[in-house]
Amino acid sequence: MAELLSVPLKKPSEVDIVKPLKNLIQSRYSTADKPEDCSEAINEFSKLRNNAIWKAFEKYESSLEIIYGYYDQIVALESKIPSQELQVPFKWKDAFDKGNIFGTRMSLTVSSLGYEKVCILFNIAALQSGLAATQSIESDDGLKLAAKLLQQDPTPDLNPDTLGALSQLMLAEAQQIFVHKAIHDNMKDSIVAKLASQCEDLYAECLKVFQRENLRQIWDKDWIPVISGKQAAFGAIAELYQSLVCKANKSIGEEISRLQRATELFRAAQTRSGRALFEDLASKAERNLTEARKDNDFIYHERIPDIKAVDPIGKAQPAKVLQLAQPMSQSFRDLFSNLVPVAVHQAMASYELRKTEIVNTEISRLRESSQLLNGLLASLNLPAAIEVTDSGSGIPPSILEKAITVRSLGGITELERLITELPELLKRNQDILDETDRMLNEEKTADDALRQQFKEKWARTPSDKLTEMFRSNAAKYRQIINNAVQADKVVSDKFETHKRGMELLSNGPGAIESALPSGNSGSVEVIKAERETIESELKCATTDMKDKFLSALASEGSINEAAISFESLGQIYGSLQKQVAESIDKQGPLIENIKEAHAQFVSESGSTAGGRETMMCSLASAHDAFRDLRNNLQEGTKFYNDLTEMLVTFQNKVSDFCFARKTEKEELLKDLTQESSRQAPPQTPTTPSYYNPEPKKEDKPAPTPAAPTNPSSAPHQIPSALPYPVYVQGMPVPYGASTSAPYPSYVPPPNASGVQSVWHHALSDLTISSYQFPQGPGGYQGQPGGYPQPGQPGYTQPGQPGYPQQPGGYPNCPPGTYPPGSFPTNPW
Repeated sequence: MAELLSVPLKKPSEVDIVKPLKNLIQSRYSTADKPEDCSEAINEFSKLRNNAIWKAFEKYESSLEIIYGYYDQIVALESKIPSQELQVPFKWKDAFDKGNIFGTRMSLTVSSLGYEKVCILFNIAALQSGLAATQSIESDDGLKLAAKLLQQDPTPDLNPDTLGALSQLMLAEAQQIFVHKAIHDNMKDSIVAKLASQCEDLYAECLKVFQRENLRQIWDKDWIPVISGKQAAFGAIAELYQSLVCKANKSIGEEISRLQRATELFRAAQTRSGRALFEDLASKAERNLTEARKDNDFIYHERIPDIKAVDPIGKAQPAKVLQLAQPMSQSFRDLFSNLVPVAVHQAMASYELRKTEIVNTEISRLRESSQLLNGLLASLNLPAAIEVTDSGSGIPPSILEKAITVRSLGGITELERLITELPELLKRNQDILDETDRMLNEEKTADDALRQQFKEKWARTPSDKLTEMFRSNAAKYRQIINNAVQADKVVSDKFETHKRGMELLSNGPGAIESALPSGNSGSVEVIKAERETIESELKCATTDMKDKFLSALASEGSINEAAISFESLGQIYGSLQKQVAESIDKQGPLIENIKEAHAQFVSESGSTAGGRETMMCSLASAHDAFRDLRNNLQEGTKFYNDLTEMLVTFQNKVSDFCFARKTEKEELLKDLTQESSRQAPPQTPTTPSYYNPEPKKEDKPAPTPAAPTNPSSAPHQIPSALPYPVYVQGMPVPYGASTSAPYPSYVPPPNASGVQSVWHHALSDLTISSYQFPQGPGGYQGQPGGYPQPGQPGYTQPGQPGYPQQPGGYPNCPPGTYPPGSFPTNPW
């Protein structure tokens, strides 16, 4: 059997895939109530890669199964994690590396899982060709396996012309196996002739592409002669076996013509390839020609036709390009089965945003109405005004109830603790962002210095073009932090305004009674209770959309997220939205009744002005301010913790990017240094001053934040009377920052129920100008530049409740989680 040409393997390099993959999965898929821990799967995936990339050089079928398994895992993972988001510097050398004698780049580093998949698939094809070349032609099993291994689908592009040529070669060699199989099994002469004739055509096509100017220098020097020799040899075999058909049909003249052509082609095959091909068949053709001529001279005396005048030989091509089986490995087990496909993940994220918009809109409507009602009651000093005893002594029951509530919630001490911790949380976020900016600046400085040193030889993409999105997001994070500082000031000012009243309420009835000057209250409570119930139901209503989206993807091949989401949201929240509207409609008549009743009370009992009533009004306002401030501070803590989580994710992305660029830089420096050493006397390279491989002594790695609550699981708020932005509102979202905020693939949903939501702008435009601040009766109608100051339009005088009452909130980070001035250091 003529030898088969086997394709050489691409040479891999080892990389650390564990940390970048873990960062990506945790940032994209983890939630507060369900942290996604894929550590075991990631470690197994890394081991599988290390085993697969080197097993390829052991030419055994068992090695092929291992590589199949790794390829299957890449395909499965790529369907769930976009390949370009995994910042791992995969480096592979060219399979036809001849020491860079042609001045071409013989290795390439690309941070993409897709590039890794292409290189692995190339090696699968190369190893299959190598295994096919080692098979024995003396057994059916060997021939069948060789034919199977050589019938490959073209791999994805590394170089389209190169891969097209190699695919054509594998197809021709697969047809060659079928010719050998037909001869070995003593099939009919006509069948062998047709198979060989088609094989000649395939080698002819193969020769054309291998001789292209851009490909000739790639191959080993004897490949093109061998291919050319095989083309002639299989043409000779086709003529030889077709002559046997002519002999059986007593067509002696055509038999001799074909045998003459066969002997010519056998000689041409040997001349072209420089080696003897199919010597036994060539000898058979010579013997048959001698015998045929002798018989014709003495017996038949037939005219010998020109070979161009005889009928062409038929074609038969059992060798086909086979589609890749999926999975390729028979023992494949998806290591990342818990992760959903990207399309499903994005649909779930969009659904969460739609749901959050509805919940926040309805809760905001309820709270604004309640704030309006509370403001009216506080201005009329109700219900305390009608609870004053005739003797002018004692404390109204409503004030006692408010004091009990304040003390049960921790009193003023709790507020002071939360206020004290805000600067530390703020500093933590500022430090993380500062460190991220430092890494970007350091990477740019390094790139600029080397570009200035090597001029046009430094051919990689400039840092400014690659980091534009990073820097844009960093600037927006910086603006958000600045806005949050203004919110801190608003909260602090309100605390100081109501501090005296909150102290009295915290100290108990004795302190209140001693502070009260001597001197002479159910529809509201019902409506408030109803609203608390509705708000609780809005927050707690959930549904698992994963199965619905997976089912749609499986049946339709795509997901109509908008239609599925609106149908589900209508079923879940339709009745609750109706209850909200009814509750708000009830409030108008109730307010009119309260005003009329109060006016009648004043006319009958005289003016309610006086020191005692003023003090009780102040205490009522202090109670409302306490509840609001407590919720605001908890939400402020939640805001800073959420921002920390996003900033750490952002920092990890920047860190992975900088490490990949550093690896690419070192490879390019190595290539340029080697090139310089060949062109000029060796010189000692100057050590760049911008890079220090050792970490700074003062940089202390901070522990990972103690399980910060993922905001996707907490109720989101649209701005109404909240001084702090809630997660995602106006925040730039780094790649894979949260399951509820995919970037940049998120498409704003259509406006539901006519509500103009800041979420659309925050996630689609990611611009600071779209960031909306709270507004409402007691809120702060702000803009990116900050909040209105006293005396400006939109400022609310102290004493009016201005913040929503919302129990819960994110727990404060435990002491020591992030010491002041520290930040998570560069993991590389």
